[in-house]
Amino acid sequence: MENNLREEVNQLHAHICNGLADPIRILLLYALAESPRSVNELSKHAELPQPTVSRHLKILRERGLVIAQRKGQFVYYRLADPRVIEALDILRAMMADKLTEQAQIASTINTR
Repeated sequence: MENNLREEVNQLHAHICNGLADPIRILLLYALAESPRSVNELSKHAELPQPTVSRHLKILRERGLVIAQRKGQFVYYRLADPRVIEALDILRAMMADKLTEQAQIASTINTR
């Protein structure tokens, strides 16, 4: 039974990571970290067509990363859990460290 649970957790983890595997979706998540927004607001913020933003929001909803709430005739989106931004920030810090490391290696090679 423990192996089944571990496999389910791994599948869920991969499912969520797949939702993060697009720069537009990451941009949308950071925008929603500032405040809940409608599709139109997100479209303007991201400078993308509304259908493109809607398609990405659908994926984020399916992955449980955002929640949609209807207010009158508009649907507003918000982060399901703000810790996703913390996770993205950690990944960015790791990438920045890696880029710094690669630049140092390149610099060492170029000075030989």
